[in-house]
Parts: sequence; C-alpha cells; structure tokens
Amino acid sequence: MTSLVIAEHDNSELKDATNKTVTAAAALGEDVHVLVAGSGAGAVAEAAAKISGVSKVLHADAPYLEKQLAEPMSALVTGLAANYDAVLAPATTTGKNFMPRVAAALDVAQISEIVSVDGPYTFTRPIYAGNAMMQVQTADPKKVITVRTTTFEKAGNDGSASVESVDAPADPGLSSFVSENLAKSDRPELTAARIVISGGRGMGSKENFEIIEKVADKLGAAVGASRAAVDAGYAPNDWQVGQTGKVVAPELYIAVGISGAIQHLAGMKDSKVIVAINKDEEAPIFQIADYGLVADLFKAVPELEAALG
Repeated sequence: MTSLVIAEHDNSELKDATNKTVTAAAALGEDVHVLVAGSGAGAVAEAAAKISGVSKVLHADAPYLEKQLAEPMSALVTGLAANYDAVLAPATTTGKNFMPRVAAALDVAQISEIVSVDGPYTFTRPIYAGNAMMQVQTADPKKVITVRTTTFEKAGNDGSASVESVDAPADPGLSSFVSENLAKSDRPELTAARIVISGGRGMGSKENFEIIEKVADKLGAAVGASRAAVDAGYAPNDWQVGQTGKVVAPELYIAVGISGAIQHLAGMKDSKVIVAINKDEEAPIFQIADYGLVADLFKAVPELEAALG
C-alpha cells in the first residue's frame, strides 16, 4: 500500500505537521511519498526528502500553487491519486480546504481528523466535540484522509529520499489569492508551542490578559484563549483554542480562568500536562487537569510570574 502525504509548508519552511502525517501514513504500511506543491519551494522539497520513512518526494512548482488554493491543489492531487492507495494531509486550514474536493473528485468518502490508524482500512476519529471516539472502516479503493497531527509523534529527519519534479495541471482559474494580514509575534506559534498558557472569561478584560502574557514571555510560551474570552473581545481570534479554534497538544498547558466547556476541552485535552487555575472548585476543567489550583487568578498568576524570576 503506497501513500501520498501532502506537505504543509510556507514555501520556505516545512511544518512539523508534515512529519506527523508521515507517521500516520507509515502506519498504513509500505511506501510513503510526499508531495510538495508550491512556488519556489525547492528547499522545502529537500527538507521533506530527509523525513524518516519517506521513499520519494514529488515537487510541483507553479506560481498559482504558492498559496495552495483549493482548486489548483485538488486538480494536482486528484491527477496523482491514481498511483496511490491513500492520500493524507494534515487537518489544518489548508488541508481542510482542498481534501474534500479531492474526495469528491475520486468519488470516495473522506475520513476526517483521524487520531489513530488501527489497520489498513480502519481508523479512529473523534466525534461529539471529542467526547467520544468512533472507529470507522472504509471499503473505498482509495482512502482520502485528514490527520489530527496532535496525536501522532513527529517522524525523524534522518532520511534520504529522492526528489522528482512533477508537472502541475493548468490553473483552473476559479479563484485567486488577494491578500493576507498575518499577526506577528515573538512568541511561538500556538499549534507548535511546547508550552501554552490560555485565559478565559475569568480574565475579565483585554487589559488583564497582560497578566498571563508576562508569564508566557518568561516561559517562552504561546498565549491562547477560550472562545468565551475571544467572543468578549479579550483576545484575538487567532488565539482561540477549542473545537471551533485551534487544536493544541503541548507538553504543558496552563488554563487560567477557564471553566472547561466541552468545546474548549476538545482543543487541548491531549496536552501532556494540564494545569488549571480557577477560583471555582467545581469548574469542569479540574476533572481533566493534572494539577489544579483553586485560587484568585489575579493573585496566583502574578505570584507565579514573580516565582519565575
């Protein structure tokens, strides 16, 4: 069974999500190939060739692939799918954009956000906001799969795969990239950070978020927020952690003033160590926390900052 993994990258740097998706693909058995589609992404293709377990890298280069828009990406992947038993992509914004089109073009059912590979045709994925796990089987001749990368280990970088150029199909011309405004920060990217400290509605205001930002800077952590905090205007949208936000699984997750609604838990419950600070001892967050502190966050968090020196 040969699998094709669609690389996650920004044309200059390969993202860890690719390595983790390779781990999922390797569990299917036999060969794993990686497709790097972009513009001027030769360095990314070379980096992909070093991923452990990858036997070949396909490099498609075209100006209209720079932003990996859904229409040209689905046309490219669908054309290559004839040579593969499975096509996998990280369940990121990019992967979720073009993979459903690939599944529709191949007339198969997409298997979304798998958290484990239980066999060549059997997978486990979360349902009900992560409160239950469902094992699914497919009889489709080709499998189109998105991978929740937070649950897979990162493949190493000691490989030496060959890099082969492939022709990209003509641009369908159905969409075009206009612009993007990216938030710039010296802190780690939220989904890739080793430590995340998140604030909830209990923070009370946007200004009060500075309390946890100071701790984050001392820990080298990313800052997150619950949906309630984002909806209240305390934090920007790109900080949101949860079912409708970003899914994270850092080594340490600190939840400050977060009650622990199931939608938030779905986005962080796979964290290695969870610390909760909340003055309500009945808050659901304490049910999954490894360490819980029942305290006033406006006293406890500054004390934590002081202790960190």
